Amino acid sequence: MFTGIIEANGRIEKIEEKGTNRSFWVSSVLAPELKIDQSLSHNGVCLTVESVNGNQHRVTAVQETLAKTSLGSWKTGHLINLERCLQMNGRLDGHIVQGHVDTVATLKAVTDQNGSWNYSFSFPGNYAPLIIEKGSICVDGISLTAFKVGQDEFTVTIIPYTYEHTNIHSLKAGNTVNLEFDMVGKYIARQNSLLSTH
Repeated sequence: MFTGIIEANGRIEKIEEKGTNRSFWVSSVLAPELKIDQSLSHNGVCLTVESVNGNQHRVTAVQETLAKTSLGSWKTGHLINLERCLQMNGRLDGHIVQGHVDTVATLKAVTDQNGSWNYSFSFPGNYAPLIIEKGSICVDGISLTAFKVGQDEFTVTIIPYTYEHTNIHSLKAGNTVNLEFDMVGKYIARQNSLLSTH
């Protein structure tokens, strides 16, 4: 379980392929504090730390993860957002994030607001019931608030701290990001769907 509050940036240093799996060596300031078998969010995807070597750690993504997230497009040098799992005695500063990506979105445009930035995304319209105006949305592991919510698009505002301390400043129009919708909303949508079939 995560909060969507990014702790550090990581950089993809090496990519290894074995069968349909892909392993990533990631360098970061967090690496020396990590332990094997620990859950760690990588751009919003929960992956298990398999190895730690100095300032690097290794994780592996299986075929299902590569197909459903943006991890399949990662290259050496790619900058990613990292967050360790939530401690139950800590503050929930963002919102409840599972690290289970629902789909990917495409960045349409970035608009400089002279003090903040608006990022507009498009996403598959079948997920529209899971996002609401002023609701929480997890974009590449970052807890953000959605507005201008349409059938297949939404916008978020990025404050200077988030711009500087996450990988969002490196995104360009056309890039894909991982989306996780609010867990509570997903349960409500599921319940409503089941009720409507009876």
